[in-house]
Amino acid sequence: MGYIRMRPRKKGKSYEFTISHVVNGKPKPIRKGGFRTEREANAAMVELEAQLAKGLNPVTKKVPFEEYFEDWIELYKVPTVSATTLKHYEYSLNAVKEYFSGTPIQNIKRHDYQRFLNWFGSNRAKQTVDKVHGHIKACVKDAMEEQYIQIDFTRKTKPTFGVQAKKAEEKHLNYEESVKLLQNIWAKIDEGLGYSLLFLIATSGVRFGEAVGLTRKDFNFNNDTITINKTWGYKKSSPSGFGPTKNEQSKRTIRIDKNTMNHFKELFNNTPTNIHGLVFYSPESKYKVISNTNINQLLKKLLLELNIEPITVHGLRHTHASILLYQKASIHYVSERLGHSDIETTLKEYTHVLKELRLQDEQVTVQTFESMVV
Repeated sequence: MGYIRMRPRKKGKSYEFTISHVVNGKPKPIRKGGFRTEREANAAMVELEAQLAKGLNPVTKKVPFEEYFEDWIELYKVPTVSATTLKHYEYSLNAVKEYFSGTPIQNIKRHDYQRFLNWFGSNRAKQTVDKVHGHIKACVKDAMEEQYIQIDFTRKTKPTFGVQAKKAEEKHLNYEESVKLLQNIWAKIDEGLGYSLLFLIATSGVRFGEAVGLTRKDFNFNNDTITINKTWGYKKSSPSGFGPTKNEQSKRTIRIDKNTMNHFKELFNNTPTNIHGLVFYSPESKYKVISNTNINQLLKKLLLELNIEPITVHGLRHTHASILLYQKASIHYVSERLGHSDIETTLKEYTHVLKELRLQDEQVTVQTFESMVV
């Protein structure tokens, strides 16, 4: 049984409830105060008594949201995600620290969280806001399961954003532009290792970190395949040397065209190896591989020569996937080839391509059945 009492304050009054509770044979009453009315205190007390009757053990200690979020990342994310992905979680944590500093997770209401989304999204792109919102929703869901809170304060909230993200169409080349670029790279393929790297990313769709993590042993010239099972630390936030792939699905073996494979076979035969066996080794570079900055500058130079709007090296990965989809490769195959964690990621990133393909499919469908009765 529990009881409620009024507590005088400088600014009016508040109410507190106390519930009898026994832990390991010892009395440990649960007290909770700060309610504006006796009715609020009674409602909270009844809810807590119902949970206790079900054998649940609610957490009544106030825990700052940023403290819970940081512990959650340490426990559930640090052991399972890559260093790069972890940086995204840390970015979300910093946003929580800045806005909710010192605020207990138990005190946050839905309108408080919506105000946070409005504040955070006022000068950020939709993709950034969605990512942070997704991290927080996952954390809050676990907080409910662990009984730190009883209500999901992220439910029915709506992310807002004030900066228009770059359109997906602008992040990759179309088919004609891709042909021009590949031909330009191929014509200069013997002028430096950077051209070989650009050509490989364009024809394989691998991430930059995966590409610079490739060793000669990863190339199978009998089957025309390369195996991606590691990355290489090419920036300050990355682990030093070899590191894990972005996710478990990123470990994969993919088929590569003959032109690309023959080029690397010849390259390996005519150049010395190095202590790590790295394909894109660069002893003068800080991280011992071709730098991301230099390769982006080279790509920009090549595209400007062709009067094509520059994209990044990561845009070459998008280009690779878009070409495959346009050529009617299945979304499942493209997802596996790119090493996405699930097909939903592929669907989300290439919605613009799929919409265009749907229009083509509609025309094919209509024409097919029209021709059947002529």
